[in-house]
Amino acid sequence: MTVTVPAPTGTTPSGARRTPPPPEPEDLELLLLIRHFELTLLRLFEAGELSGTTHTCLGQEYIPVALSRLLGDDDFVLSNHRGHGHFLARHAEPYGLLAEIMGREGALCAGVGGSQHVYHRRFLSTGVQGESLPVATGVALALKGTGALACAYIGDGTWGEGAVYEALNMAQLWRVPLLVVVEHNGIAQSTPTAAQMSGRVAARAAAFDVLHHRVTSLEVGEIRTELAPLVAMVRQDSRPLVVEFATHRVGPHSKGDDTRAPEEIALAAAHDWYDRYARLFPEPFARIDRERRELVERIAAEVTARPPSAWERP
Repeated sequence: MTVTVPAPTGTTPSGARRTPPPPEPEDLELLLLIRHFELTLLRLFEAGELSGTTHTCLGQEYIPVALSRLLGDDDFVLSNHRGHGHFLARHAEPYGLLAEIMGREGALCAGVGGSQHVYHRRFLSTGVQGESLPVATGVALALKGTGALACAYIGDGTWGEGAVYEALNMAQLWRVPLLVVVEHNGIAQSTPTAAQMSGRVAARAAAFDVLHHRVTSLEVGEIRTELAPLVAMVRQDSRPLVVEFATHRVGPHSKGDDTRAPEEIALAAAHDWYDRYARLFPEPFARIDRERRELVERIAAEVTARPPSAWERP
């Protein structure tokens, strides 16, 4: 079953797009913090400062930023391998996150979790595809009746994991407050979604009588208004909901392994909120963009100068 809401504020009655209002300064600051954090990770990796791997959310930052104000302190957020933006939209702790990724003192998990496996104040991330949804279902069961919910971020590629369907089945049977956020960017690592997934996410949710809603907007305020009543329904009625975002991954799968055709990369870049906001709102964007870039540069310099965490020392 697919739920519908009134036309978003960024459209006219005929459905045509119009220029949106400028994003709130706090939203733009958070968007740009995440963007420059991710770009800095790629630079640090190229400089040999990072071990292991790292996956950025370039182009998809607006999704957790839009959801951030809809989630309360008692909610749980379960993320995936591409989770830096999810974390920073949940907790304003970029120093601790970068220290975790770099294995430096002050790391969130003593440097043991690295880029993909973070556990911090009701936030959990994992690099294992599909693992978060069964955990989120169990967490949501424990939260039932409290007014809190569990929010799990997955991608379109994760729908190839059987655990996803087992979790949705139990979530609906048990009527738990579970919000499943699908970041559908059209590619699973290096495999186009059309080559590995038959059918639609909406139909797969419907097979379990789970409500589904699709979001196509890139505007943070618009998305927040659109989703607010649906998230409230998850809490009040204690039932699962799948929210599918039609989005684009601007950056590579991890560091530089982008196997997409040039025209696909260009299409993703054309849908990037960053360039759109820079064009529509040049003055506040340029100022805040510079401030966030300089902030992340200071964070990177300070964290890089720290000694290794106790777990990382020889």
